[in-house]
Amino acid sequence: MAVTERDPHTGYLTTGHEWNGIKELNTPVPRAVYFFLIATALFSLVYWVLMPAWPLGVSYTKGLLGIDQRTTVDKALKRAALDRESWTKRIEAESYQAIQADPALMPIVRQTGRSLFGDNCAACHGLSAKGGKGFPNLTTASWLWGGDPETIAETIRVGINSSHPDTRVAQMLAFGCDQILPRADVENVVSYVQSLSDAAAAKQIPATKLEAGQKLFAANCASCHGDDGKGKAELGAPDLTDHNWIYGGDPQSIFTTVWRGRQGHMPTWENRLGSLERKILALYLVDLRSRNP
Repeated sequence: MAVTERDPHTGYLTTGHEWNGIKELNTPVPRAVYFFLIATALFSLVYWVLMPAWPLGVSYTKGLLGIDQRTTVDKALKRAALDRESWTKRIEAESYQAIQADPALMPIVRQTGRSLFGDNCAACHGLSAKGGKGFPNLTTASWLWGGDPETIAETIRVGINSSHPDTRVAQMLAFGCDQILPRADVENVVSYVQSLSDAAAAKQIPATKLEAGQKLFAANCASCHGDDGKGKAELGAPDLTDHNWIYGGDPQSIFTTVWRGRQGHMPTWENRLGSLERKILALYLVDLRSRNP
């Protein structure tokens, strides 16, 4: 078939190819394709001139603008460092109370504190800071050593039963294992302790058992937990009258605590976290508690 044959319907010449009666038209390339090809070529030329483009062995063409990702990142890091310096100096210099009242600083404390907590504390206390068995819930008002920001920062610094020379030290005696009290007395104490925080359970416990437990508590436990069972922050002794229990408040868990004793451990963070980071963490935890009543 001749290549010069013209299609009667479109007016275009054919290429001479035919498949099952269908002839291929020799249509021109759309002008838009030429436009985009030319635009792409021009863009490439301009980019090669302005931006880093061609490798030259150990170096590369810098381009007239001298822009590259390393330069961009360096500038961004410098800007971030300047921004950080402005608020870190304020947090270091101002009091806890002033920072808590500052609407500009507290969002920074929340954001930075969340990262610090997730990286250093969440492994034990959980991402939500609600703790678990053996690890305190940090979102409540029940704190072993005190819940004000200054005290929290100090606890973070020295730890509890840690290797720090100024560590906070606390230990619950093993009244059963060390044969300080016989099993019957331990059971009476457990019943009394449970009644302090569970009014419903107290109604099910015989009065004689509660009376015996109260006497044993006064003789053996009140020196740390107080006559009213509300604990003593200066000794790290928990409040036994609320519903916040580190090792569990059911009868079996309380029995295990009294029988075997407890000695919690928190590492010192002084060598890992600086004073600024400890201050931010303390502020973050106090703020977290206020948002989780």
